[in-house]
Amino acid sequence: MMNQEERREVLKNSKHIAVVGLSDKPHRTSYQVTEALLDAGYEITPVNPVVEEVFGRKAVASISELGDDVDIINVFRRSEYLPELAEETVKTNIPVFWAQTGVYNEEAEKLLNEHGKKVAMDYCIKVEHAVLIGKK
Repeated sequence: MMNQEERREVLKNSKHIAVVGLSDKPHRTSYQVTEALLDAGYEITPVNPVVEEVFGRKAVASISELGDDVDIINVFRRSEYLPELAEETVKTNIPVFWAQTGVYNEEAEKLLNEHGKKVAMDYCIKVEHAVLIGKK
C-alpha cells in the first residue's frame, strides 16, 4: 500500500485517470469526485458498461478496453468486486490501482502488489488531492 508521500507523487505526476463505476447521475459520489478531478486538470475515462458517456467523455465497458496512456485506475465499486478488477488491472500497463474510501480487499491488494502495481485502498482520491496537492 502506498504511503502518503507515494500518493502525493502519484497524484502530482499522473495525468489520466480511469474511473471504474463512474455514474452519470450528479448526486452520486463518483460523479462529484470525478468532477473535482476534472477541475484539477486530469483527463478522465469513464469505465462503466451501462453508460455511454459522462462529462462528454466516451465510456468503456471494462478495464481491458483502456489504453496504455492511463496512469490511475480509480475504483467506485464495492470491496467484493476488487479481486476481479485487480485481475483485469494486472493484465494492463496501468501502474496505479486506487480504491475509494471504505473500499478494501486484501486478496486484491496482494495480487496487485505481486504484479508491481502501486496500490491505494480506502482513500478518497479527491480528498487526498486536496490535502496533498491543493488547488491549482
